[in-house]
Amino acid sequence: MTKPAVTAFFDPTTNTISYLVADPESSRAAVIDPVLDFDVGAGTFDTACARKILAVAAANRLRITWVLETHVHADHISAAPFIAAHTGAKVGISERVRDVQRQFIPTFGTDDLHPDGKVFDHLFADLETFRIGALQGQALHTPGHTPACAAYVIGDAAFVGDTLFMPDYGTARADFPGGDARTLYRSIRRILALPPETRLFVGHDYKAPGREEFAWETTVATERAHNIHVRDGISEQAFVLMREARDATLSPPKLLYPSIQMNMRAGHLPPPDARGERYLRIPIKSAPRV
Repeated sequence: MTKPAVTAFFDPTTNTISYLVADPESSRAAVIDPVLDFDVGAGTFDTACARKILAVAAANRLRITWVLETHVHADHISAAPFIAAHTGAKVGISERVRDVQRQFIPTFGTDDLHPDGKVFDHLFADLETFRIGALQGQALHTPGHTPACAAYVIGDAAFVGDTLFMPDYGTARADFPGGDARTLYRSIRRILALPPETRLFVGHDYKAPGREEFAWETTVATERAHNIHVRDGISEQAFVLMREARDATLSPPKLLYPSIQMNMRAGHLPPPDARGERYLRIPIKSAPRV
């Protein structure tokens, strides 16, 4: 099986790993889950993380043809527009991004956005194939963490986003709107049905207790043998009970509202108002008592 060249870029602010995935034969490449730096207090953006990816691509004479999003991220903002503007790459995501848009358009009052997914260049159907030079890729729908999660299987590697983490850290939360622990379990078993030697690249790492270094590469065989949440022998019902109890203790991500508003727009800001100003909204769940 063809082995793509994979370069990982770890963002310590959001614990996100972005990937540059290259076909050694044709020098074509894809970027997976690029991060846009955002200072929420100042309301300012920076492209330092994305520029590192472009610099490595340029140094290796790689032509980036795809930006692939594993889902509508809730903890960081996508740098897909920046990468695409500098490379001409197409931005792709699961076709179920429409479900996410339908869920959140009313939440944020984003009436200018239509829930048709057309802000993205390409919407992947389940099991749809694509090419990165001589490499064949396939989009595998893996809902559960969010409705629009997808893993990208490229050669002997699979990029699983937030669905599955390193074996000592376990699995993704399933309590976001449209998430579901039972669906997540079934999506993970789908990933773990890939050949045992398949390399798995995760979307985040939080350095599980007792581990000194961040890590992001594992294998199907290792996950099936050692994942603390979903290794072989752990039933669907046991997983659901564990996942739902754990999720009930978790706080929302710090960049939840900015991330969803921009990422369901393929990383773009909302349009400016009549004065030319742009705003990201914070829904208020309850007003203070007076």
